[in-house]
Amino acid sequence: MSGADDIEVDPRRVRSRTRLLDAATALLKSGGLEAVTVESVTRLSKVAKTTLYRHFDNALQLRAAAIERLLPPVVATPEPGPLRERLICLLERQADAIRDAPMQVSTLAWLATGSDRVDAQTPALTSLSQRLIEQYRVPFDLVLDTPEARAQLGDFDIMFVLSQLVGPLVFTKLIGLGAPTPEYCARIVDDFLAARAVSHPVS
Repeated sequence: MSGADDIEVDPRRVRSRTRLLDAATALLKSGGLEAVTVESVTRLSKVAKTTLYRHFDNALQLRAAAIERLLPPVVATPEPGPLRERLICLLERQADAIRDAPMQVSTLAWLATGSDRVDAQTPALTSLSQRLIEQYRVPFDLVLDTPEARAQLGDFDIMFVLSQLVGPLVFTKLIGLGAPTPEYCARIVDDFLAARAVSHPVS
């Protein structure tokens, strides 16, 4: 039986892991990444250090798990349909997820996995950063990696497209302009499609 299976079937391990992550998350929110240490987490959670090491190899792995807890969930992929409608639906769902995530928490979590934080010396954060990018782009891949989308948009860099579509939603949140409306999401999509139509006219 794997370690993951052990955690799932043993209620004591589930409880201890939850207490450790509760403590790590609280420390991350109140004191930043450096506040999440093995000593501080075990002291706050009242879980023994030996138990902590049964769940996490080191403090970096613990920090990565706490960060992942704070981020908005991955949104569901829209049902099949016209590209414009699917993109608008996707942006509306993404806007809701960004709106519901506390600003301070989300910013802290994203900054903790930024490019200046992840390198060969921080494999846990590097792995987390890569995994988050892969997870968050999945619904966009499923909408954009279709024959219709390729015919309409031509060749494109998915990460650049994500910055064009999701970037305005994040910027709106960061500067405190309020939650994007469905009309705002539709305008982002229409502007994006119009720009692509100019650079890649459909024959």
